[in-house]
Amino acid sequence: MKKVKLLAVLAVAGLAANAYATNGDNLIGVGPTSRAMGGTGIAAPQDAISAIFSNPAALSQLEGSQFNFAGTYFAPAVKATVVQPGAFGGNWSAKSQDAAYAVPAIGLSTPMNDKMTFGIAAYGVSGMGVDYRGKDPSKTNTKVSVMKFVPALSYKYGAFTYGAGLDIDYQAADFGAGLSHNYALGARLGAGYEYSKWNFGLTYVTPQNVKHERIYDFDGTGGPSQTFNGFDTLELENPAQYGAGASYKGLDKWVLSADVKYVDWANAKGYKDFDWESQTVFGLGAQNQTTDKLTLRAGWNYGKNPVKKHDAFNINGGAATTMVQGKAMSKFGYEYFRIIGFPGIVENHLTLGAGYQFSPRFALNLGYKKAFAKTIKETDSTGTVVLKSKLSEDAYDIGLTFKF
Repeated sequence: MKKVKLLAVLAVAGLAANAYATNGDNLIGVGPTSRAMGGTGIAAPQDAISAIFSNPAALSQLEGSQFNFAGTYFAPAVKATVVQPGAFGGNWSAKSQDAAYAVPAIGLSTPMNDKMTFGIAAYGVSGMGVDYRGKDPSKTNTKVSVMKFVPALSYKYGAFTYGAGLDIDYQAADFGAGLSHNYALGARLGAGYEYSKWNFGLTYVTPQNVKHERIYDFDGTGGPSQTFNGFDTLELENPAQYGAGASYKGLDKWVLSADVKYVDWANAKGYKDFDWESQTVFGLGAQNQTTDKLTLRAGWNYGKNPVKKHDAFNINGGAATTMVQGKAMSKFGYEYFRIIGFPGIVENHLTLGAGYQFSPRFALNLGYKKAFAKTIKETDSTGTVVLKSKLSEDAYDIGLTFKF
C-alpha cells in the first residue's frame, strides 16, 4: 500500500498547472485545510500537504500515516483597460479569456520511528497569466506556472522539532513566443516548539532560480531567425521566504492559528527586474470541531500588492528604456508587460471550509477562497497613456485524506 501511494505522488509530480496566485504569484496555502484557515500551517498543519508546504518540522505533529489528495478549481477574473493614443496604437478594454484552472496537490506522511517522520508531496504552488488575444492589438498572452516535488523529514527532540525538505521545481513560462521550461533545486527548513497548549514554528525557503531561454524579445531586435538578436533569456527566481507561526489548542474543540511570512520579491531575479516589492503576508485561521464528524474552518489572509506603481513614467526621449537583465526594453513595453501582462495585485482574502470524518480512516475536506478585487492604474508623464488592470479571484478546494 505504501508503495502504491508513493508511486501516485511521483506521477503527479510530473503535472504542472497554470494558476492565478494570490500573494504576488504564490498560492496563500496548499490543500483545503490550510487554505480554509487563511493559508496558515507553520505551527498547526492539518495534513501532510500543508505540513510539507508550510513547515516540514510540523510533520511530527501528524499522528500515524496518511495520504492526501487535493485539487483546487481556480477561477480568476481579470480585466485590462488601455488608453494609448497616437503612435502607440489604439484604445481597448477587455476581460482576460483564460478559463478556470485545476491545481493538483498530493502528499504522504508516515512515521519512521518515535522521533522521525517522513513526508513527500507534489503540488502546484504558484503561477500567473492573462490571455487578451483577439482583444489586444499586441496579442498579449502570458503564462507562468510552478510545480514542486518535495521529499521531507522531521525529527522530534523533546518539545522541539526540526525539519528539512528538498524542493525540486518545474517551472514553465510562455510570453507569447512559445513554451520555455526548466528546473531548479532548493531547500525548505523548519523548526517547531510545543509549550502546553501552544505550538510555535519557524520556516525558511531558499531562493530557487530558473532560466527561461528564448522566452521573449525584450529589446525588440527581432525574432528567433536572427542568430544573435532573437528572443531573449529571462531568469525568473522563486523568491526566498521567511515565516513564523503560532497556534493555540487550549479552547475546547477549537484550533486558532496565525502566520506571518516575508516573501523577498525585491531580491528575486526577474521580479526585481520588473520592480516588485518584497511582501509581508499575514494569515489568521480558526477551526472548530462542531460534532464528532464535522469540522468547520475560516480564515483571512492579507499581503500588500507587490507590483510597484510607476505613475508619470516617461515614454519619450533618451530615458524611455529600462534595462531587463542586460536588454534595453522600451519604457512603454516595460510598463505594459508589468501592468497588463502580470497583475499579481490582490491583497485581501476571505477563506471558509469544512471537513467531514466518514470513518477513522477517511475524511473529506472542502474549502472556498475569495480574493477581493484590486486595481492598479498608471499614467505616463503626459497623462494621455493609461494602463489599468483589475483582478479578483474565486477558488474552490476539495481534498481526501486516507489514514492507514
